[in-house]
Amino acid sequence: MKKLSILIIALIITTQTFAQVKQAVAKSAVTYEIKNMGINTSGKFKTLEANIAFDQNNLAASSIEATVDVNSIDSDNAMRDNHLKAEDYFDAAKYPKITMKSTSFKKKVGNNYVGIFNVTIKGKTKSVEVPFTYTESSNVALFKGSFKINRKDFGVGGNSMVLADDAIIEIMAETSK
Repeated sequence: MKKLSILIIALIITTQTFAQVKQAVAKSAVTYEIKNMGINTSGKFKTLEANIAFDQNNLAASSIEATVDVNSIDSDNAMRDNHLKAEDYFDAAKYPKITMKSTSFKKKVGNNYVGIFNVTIKGKTKSVEVPFTYTESSNVALFKGSFKINRKDFGVGGNSMVLADDAIIEIMAETSK
């Protein structure tokens, strides 16, 4: 009985040591920039939900899943926002969420990492490389990343001759640890 108790205690300690600690998102920002008629236009998505279990010492077991609500788009112009939610752009009625799910992480120099994410927009999923920084201070962790996507890969904006193909996406998430 004593050996069984020791084995159970060792198993509990081992399990807790290797378990990923989920980090709750305290603050976030998702912004985009794209050229329209040769002029940089930008906006943001106000709603980000994420499940983050990131351990810089155990990248193989780390994961990040994030979702933005397409209806939270804010380009600082209500008429444009409604146009962006329409079928030829994000089709918010049919595809209300944009998702990102990590498949792997690699450590670079210092606090720099690269994550490979499956990004899904309008039901189309593409693998995207997302370079980001991860810094910790006291009970807070900060993720900051920037990456480029081709809107045509996801069927956003059709064959517009005035809208650039590439959009730059920036993501910031501050989590409590």
